[in-house]
Amino acid sequence: MRKLQYVFMALAALCFAIPAFADGGSAAVNLVPIGAGLGMGLAAGLCGLGQGRAVGSAVEAVARNPGARPAIFTFLVLGLALIESLTLFTLVIVFAKMS
Repeated sequence: MRKLQYVFMALAALCFAIPAFADGGSAAVNLVPIGAGLGMGLAAGLCGLGQGRAVGSAVEAVARNPGARPAIFTFLVLGLALIESLTLFTLVIVFAKMS
């Protein structure tokens, strides 16, 4: 098993060494669109999970104490706005990097 690990490490070193010592004049690969897409997808997905947890917790809190509904609703709306602003901020950063 140890020998197989050494073989794979040597192959990895050879794969990365060939482009490093190549004398080709190829242009650099632009990975900004891929990173921007991954970042936006990650931000949107995690903000969606956060909003789901916030709404679930608010519904549970109202179910336990219906008299506190106005205060819970105020903090819920404020929290959802802050969570959504993170996604919108990521969208602004994506547009700034893409242009």
